[in-house]
Amino acid sequence: MGTSTNSSNGHVSPLQNIDLAFDNISLEDSARSLAYRVQPKWRDAPGDIVITKFTDGITNTLLKISKHTPGLTEAEIDTESVLLRAYGNHTEIIIDRDREARSHGLCAERGLAPPLLARFRNGLLYKFIIGQVCTPPDLVSEPVWRAVARRLGEWHARLPIAAVVEDKKDVSNGVNGHGLKEGEPDCSELASRQPVPNMWSVMQKWVHALPSNTPKQEARKQLLQKELDRSFKDLDNERGPGSSGFVFGHCDLLSANVIMLPKDHACSAEGDSLKVSFIDYEYATPCPAAFDIANHFAEWGGYDCDYNMLPTKSVRRQFLKDYLDSFAAHSDRPLPDDMLDTLYQEVDRYRGMPGFYWGVWALIQATISEIDFDYASYAEVRLGEYYAWRAEENGSRMQNNLQMPLRERRWATE
Repeated sequence: MGTSTNSSNGHVSPLQNIDLAFDNISLEDSARSLAYRVQPKWRDAPGDIVITKFTDGITNTLLKISKHTPGLTEAEIDTESVLLRAYGNHTEIIIDRDREARSHGLCAERGLAPPLLARFRNGLLYKFIIGQVCTPPDLVSEPVWRAVARRLGEWHARLPIAAVVEDKKDVSNGVNGHGLKEGEPDCSELASRQPVPNMWSVMQKWVHALPSNTPKQEARKQLLQKELDRSFKDLDNERGPGSSGFVFGHCDLLSANVIMLPKDHACSAEGDSLKVSFIDYEYATPCPAAFDIANHFAEWGGYDCDYNMLPTKSVRRQFLKDYLDSFAAHSDRPLPDDMLDTLYQEVDRYRGMPGFYWGVWALIQATISEIDFDYASYAEVRLGEYYAWRAEENGSRMQNNLQMPLRERRWATE
């Protein structure tokens, strides 16, 4: 695969590629074989291999592999532990795995991700992060959301977009989130948005990947294409922080991807305040800061989409102030004095796009995933968020004398 990652001293070092695939049917044997490739001393050392399966994700299989060597404390065991992430069925349709490995390597180089240990045929191995995985109620807790705001500001300020931008000569490759299949239209303005890939080009790729085997599917695909074109024209600008209107976004900051770090890992100028780290970079791509933030706010409700949990106007403004203070502290570019007002308005404008993004994603997952999750219903709920925002924004909800949906009511709460 020729993937490389950066070590902390800035030199590019090759990433180990293991010519094995993870097999869910023989999960323990398969996980052990892969772990031994990056921790060979485990093979003959005393103690048991313990494999813990995490169930928070709805795309991949995530395992923690630990060697319980006699005499080691739990913290020492965790320090040596490995995370194995095996890709979900056919998820290459949705996720560019080469870009994911580059993104992870970039974050690790900047101290913003655990070291990436190896790629295997259908996944990644990386160091375990010691800490507590957040739940949706955790995200609503003020110490946590303030920590997320600070960390996200640092992410957006320190991660250069150029590290994941592809050569223009490669942009015909449909796997990379911007190419077109034969016979597909080139969607003019959106297709010309640089740098590539970006959040818009990824959504374009997903719309192209929607099934169109029946007249109903084809009609919906065409409708969603029109909505994507319309949203790009309405929303895309260069008003937010970053470069050309983009930052390097995580684009999947749900609770399970936020890790609360233990106090002894959180020594910093911020004193005793909580610190968090972000994991899982498979959707990371250049995007407007407002989209990454609006997407995170949407995740406060969890997979259940409990809109009562969403941040009010005052909480959003406090979050953005902490975010911009952190961005400014980690950036060598000064921010305009009115950036808080600007970004607040941009996040408000983007509040419907996470629903579109994950709605289209779920329509695809409904056709490819083997995971026991009702993607089809989830798609309708998330697309409903997008259409509710549109109805509010264009006045059609009021014109039709309809009640404001809960999500929009919550968003409008002071």
